Amino acid sequence: METQTQTQSNAAMKRALLLLNILLLSIGNCGGPLVMRLYFLHGGKRVWLSSWLLTAAWPIIIIPITIAYLHRRHGSTAQSSSPTKFFLMKPPLFIASAVVGILTGLDDYLYAYGVARLPVSTSALIIASQLAFTAGFAFLLVKQKFTSFSVNAVFLLTIGAAVLALHTNNDRPNGESNKEYVLGFLMTLAAAALYGFILPLVELTYKKGKQEISYALVMEYQMVMCLFATLFCTVGMLVNNDFKAIRREAREFELGEGRYYVLAVGSALIWQCFFLGAVGVIFCASSLLSGILISVLLPVTEVLAVIFYDEKFQAEKGVSLVLSLWGFISYFYGEIKQNNKKMKQTPVTEMPQVDSNPC
Repeated sequence: METQTQTQSNAAMKRALLLLNILLLSIGNCGGPLVMRLYFLHGGKRVWLSSWLLTAAWPIIIIPITIAYLHRRHGSTAQSSSPTKFFLMKPPLFIASAVVGILTGLDDYLYAYGVARLPVSTSALIIASQLAFTAGFAFLLVKQKFTSFSVNAVFLLTIGAAVLALHTNNDRPNGESNKEYVLGFLMTLAAAALYGFILPLVELTYKKGKQEISYALVMEYQMVMCLFATLFCTVGMLVNNDFKAIRREAREFELGEGRYYVLAVGSALIWQCFFLGAVGVIFCASSLLSGILISVLLPVTEVLAVIFYDEKFQAEKGVSLVLSLWGFISYFYGEIKQNNKKMKQTPVTEMPQVDSNPC
């Protein structure tokens, strides 16, 4: 009876953490692109600075890590002779998170470059193609199993991005050359592909990390990853003299100097929600679900961009949006059908299985 109660408690905790991370991911995924685009629309020109802000708020993760440490220390038994460690991460996982962080820094630059050149609604639709890359790399790296529904979803999302690629002239912002627009499109597509690789890579490091993964360890992973991503972008800022230009750019910012710094801090905090939510969903579920959630929030970002920035919503965007939504519905219908099939095959006397990873 006690074992069953513990199992149910773990399952409830897992669901609660999953919902929390989905919320964080939603805030970052919808708010991040809008805040970044606002910077570029009102006089901001520093791509390296924008990419740096994506992960610069990593020190804030120390707060929940400290809370988790105090909880572990309070819950430790008197018989335990070994002291409670503040950091749980061992060298293999630290190295893996550092490598992922450097890749994330590169991805941040590619993404920021694209947002600087493209409307939010366009860049969001291109980023939706990362699901196809996530699915492919998840199959190669973590042996993700596919159904006809998930394959159909990946195909539809890929076609949706291709529709945008064929109609780039009508969506180009005023004063921007066709070359700059196409380069922004390609950089955004490269960012989608790289992040589609990063998500399964994170899941792979969880499995090969040679230590038990807890949510406290996930937060440490997130902190180290963002630290190295920030260091990567810091090098780019130093080479590009962005630190010297910040004061001048703040004075010339169309919304005012004070709002310039508020926008920078807000952007850093919102993007930290995105990254923590993404790695948290991978921990509680899978990299493919994380990719699906990033893509499924596309319509929200689309609508917000049209409302706040008066962006055009041409026919090709509508077609791409419909194909994307069709892909999402196909994937989730397949997941529901697969889960129902598993439930029917599970004997009534058998205890429900719970993921061995504690949240």
